[in-house]
Amino acid sequence: MSDAYLQHIGALVRDARKQRGLTQTQLAEALSTSQSAVARIEQGKQNVSLEILARIGTALDTGLVQFGTKIGPTHLRVVGGQPLSGSIEVKSSKNAAVALLCASLLNDGRTTLRGVARIEEVNRILEVLRSIGVSATWLGDNDLELRPPAVLNLEGLDEEAARRTRSVLLLLGPLLHRSAAFALPYAGGCQLGTRTVEPHKTALRPFGVKVVATEGNYQVERDTSVTPQRAIVLTERGDTVTENALMAAARLDAVTVIRNASSNYMVQDLCFFLELLGVHLEGVGTTTLTVHGRSQIACDVEYSPSEDPIEAMSLLTAAIVTSSAIEVRRVPIEFLEVELAVLEEMGFEHTRSQEYAAENGHTRLVDITTRPSVLHAPIDKIHPLPFPGLNIDNVPFFAAIAAVAQGRSLIHDWVYENRAIYLTELNRLGAHVTLLDPHRVWVDGPTHWSAAEVMCPPALRPAVVLLLAMLAAKGTSVLRNVYVIDRGYEDLATRLSSLGAQIEPFRDI
Repeated sequence: MSDAYLQHIGALVRDARKQRGLTQTQLAEALSTSQSAVARIEQGKQNVSLEILARIGTALDTGLVQFGTKIGPTHLRVVGGQPLSGSIEVKSSKNAAVALLCASLLNDGRTTLRGVARIEEVNRILEVLRSIGVSATWLGDNDLELRPPAVLNLEGLDEEAARRTRSVLLLLGPLLHRSAAFALPYAGGCQLGTRTVEPHKTALRPFGVKVVATEGNYQVERDTSVTPQRAIVLTERGDTVTENALMAAARLDAVTVIRNASSNYMVQDLCFFLELLGVHLEGVGTTTLTVHGRSQIACDVEYSPSEDPIEAMSLLTAAIVTSSAIEVRRVPIEFLEVELAVLEEMGFEHTRSQEYAAENGHTRLVDITTRPSVLHAPIDKIHPLPFPGLNIDNVPFFAAIAAVAQGRSLIHDWVYENRAIYLTELNRLGAHVTLLDPHRVWVDGPTHWSAAEVMCPPALRPAVVLLLAMLAAKGTSVLRNVYVIDRGYEDLATRLSSLGAQIEPFRDI
């Protein structure tokens, strides 16, 4: 092997090791070799066989080399430093889609979802649903028809697919109406630290549900004679917790009150869908929901999930960091009003169209045209709050935005104890991000971006933040193993390319 190729391999190994939080000594122990051997590999000073690369890939849980017919991971090559132009439309919500897929199990009839984003998170849930007997058929590009069987085959549940998405937790609520006892694999998805299921257990306990964690699975049992005797008070105002409580209440022939409920966008989409099923709801968009359930639901319905405010924020961030004038169409404004207010205080200039209704008939949309803007750091810290506050998933985008602003910004991501750490990867592209603790970073700007090769972090939003920063960095950058981006965005690279970005997907030979 040439010296350049060995150095390239060494850089991949080093980045993958650091991404997994391992020392050279720990990796050496996993490979039954010495720390000095690992150091030589990472420095590009030692020949490596395919067998050694495969062992390293296994130890680091990354596809450094693939054998046989298995397709290796996709990477993105980005030539940055140019402004974007044109118009782009926001796709439908990832988080609404996965909740609606699970909620289709409440309906004994046919459910047709229109405009569903074809993303990996959706694919994983579809694999799980099909494995238990649900008929799921794509109608054209983005419409999806779902028909549950009379009896679900819960024993056949695809555990591998289930473990690759945290959205599988949303099956808890609807499956309570299908079986008095079942098992769900531990949820996966983004690596964002410890994310307890205790709030789900607390929310479902008034329905007679007992959840016990065993090795590899949650064992779920329900006493069907038990129903909520008073209002359910959620111990956290979580989106998926609220959705599970809603779906548990939807097929009870009773009135259930849920307090401290999330009123976020995906919860509202689920409420609008449940109303189509004949479930009467009071308080949609507030923190107190009253559910008038139905013991039997069998109807043919069509529903269109609304546009994704997080994707909208991603596209606005792309415009801001590249100092571009673009039009972002179909922005769900009611779920971005706080973010835009903060951006305006930082100096962001834009215009908005008149509001119009989304296909679901409820969500308010606008078209936003951005203008190149000179930004300054906000006076107050950037931090999330439950809706109608700044969205938790939009916090990472402010790291890239703060990096192009004059001054020092404090970003406090108090929800996830690891996600802020991934934002320090922006330093590889020339940013000045200082980690204060697992939740807080300083960002000093403005940044002179520089191209780099970076391993994609195992968290969706920080991964997209890196891609957007690469659009601003002059030269050629590489973002490796972008599966996590495909989990939440449909063909993002191609769509950004329609605005003039130079992004090329590729795989290693």
